[in-house]
Amino acid sequence: MDKNGARPYRSVLYIPASRERALEKARELAADAIIFDLEDAVSPEEKVRARELLTRVLAEADYGARARIVRVNGLGTEWVEGDLAAFGAHPGVDAVLVPKVNSGADLDAVAGKAKAPLWAMLETAKGCLHAGAIAAHPRLEGMVMGTNDLGRELGARFRSDRLPLLAGLGACVLAARAEGKVIVDGVFNAFKDEAGLRLECEQGRDMGFDGKTLIHPAQLDIANEVFAPSEADVELARRQIAAYAEARTRGEGVAVVDGRIVENLHVAMAEALIGKAEAIAAGAV
Repeated sequence: MDKNGARPYRSVLYIPASRERALEKARELAADAIIFDLEDAVSPEEKVRARELLTRVLAEADYGARARIVRVNGLGTEWVEGDLAAFGAHPGVDAVLVPKVNSGADLDAVAGKAKAPLWAMLETAKGCLHAGAIAAHPRLEGMVMGTNDLGRELGARFRSDRLPLLAGLGACVLAARAEGKVIVDGVFNAFKDEAGLRLECEQGRDMGFDGKTLIHPAQLDIANEVFAPSEADVELARRQIAAYAEARTRGEGVAVVDGRIVENLHVAMAEALIGKAEAIAAGAV
């Protein structure tokens, strides 16, 4: 079990909704979730055709345990009403992802037009500043960082440590955790740079993200590995649970494992980690 439910979101892969071959191939990829993108990945002249294609594909195709998330076009565009009409209550859609959410009011504008759970793209300065109110929206299930757009709006320079983005990333993680919502990190653009991807995945994992959005299938293995508990993690968690249980039978409130104190909060974390590993194993795609 991840921090927010039984379904893991280690790897969340963007697929252009206009590319039929990519939509077909996605059924075989080891992604925990797929974002079928009607927004940035589709040119204006292809928007309507992509919507029609995706409507048909999601009605017919079996994507197994993968979460199916549709990113609609932005509020105020000429396509968003049609997107919401097509996918807001589509039986093949698990969630609707709203781009460039700046406030809870933006989700209000969509909520009455979509029965599916809502996800929000956090990719603007306003969005990060209002992350608490966005995360608290009753229809919201998940949050996705849009680090490319956020960096552009901030006028930030690219750094491998993402220092210019950390304030915004941290604010959004705090908001998601305060409200018990899923949150996944932004994309890593250099899809052939495996070392760089691993470092950024490790940073996101250590910050508290549930997983990472990806732009290429070649990135799946690293994201799935980094955001999953390792065998050593699971073994340590089991020892912590056992040691604490033994300590409690002696009337003690803490245990010691590998020279470190184990209290009830550590047991809760250990149980969540084991649950996540079991959920990944049960839903392996």
